[in-house]
Amino acid sequence: MGNLFTRLKDTIVADFNEMLDQKEQKNPITQLNQYVRQCEQEVKKIRALVEKQYTLKQEFTKEFHQAKNMADKRKRQAEVALNAGEQDLYEQVQEEQTYYQERADKLETVRQNAIKELETLEAKYVQMRHKLKDLYVKRMELKGRENVAKAHKGMNKVLHSDMHAETSSSKFAEMESYIERLENQVNSDYRVYTLDARIAELEKKAQ
Repeated sequence: MGNLFTRLKDTIVADFNEMLDQKEQKNPITQLNQYVRQCEQEVKKIRALVEKQYTLKQEFTKEFHQAKNMADKRKRQAEVALNAGEQDLYEQVQEEQTYYQERADKLETVRQNAIKELETLEAKYVQMRHKLKDLYVKRMELKGRENVAKAHKGMNKVLHSDMHAETSSSKFAEMESYIERLENQVNSDYRVYTLDARIAELEKKAQ
């Protein structure tokens, strides 16, 4: 029995949540908020990619300079070995110089490609940030228009509702009638008090 009630409760909650979701989906502001959140997530992803690409560019640059420095170093050492007549040493150093130079050339190509890709990603990232800011402004504009529309709707309900006008007139008529009754009662009480006072004064003089 407990499981039955639990399943029934879960079904009711699920149906209620689905109804709320459907209602929210019909609201343009809600839909815009969802779109803004999606754009925010995409901007975060692009920012992470930009940061990763920047790190790769730094690593390629570091490797390139190391290889280029070694190629220049081996080139100078090869000249020293050649001038000293050390042919075997010259050939060994020359072989390493060729290796480091080819490595440096390859790294420079990869590094330049990484720089171009980074520039492209940065440009896209800036565009996405501008678009996101535009969406923020658009959302504020729509919220403002929504608030104004709601305010006008409420005011129109007060100012132009026949039912409200009839109710207000009835209330004012009742209040006016009540005040007139109070005034009549006060005047009547005053006249009675005045008559009693005058009779009492005459009786006092007659004694």
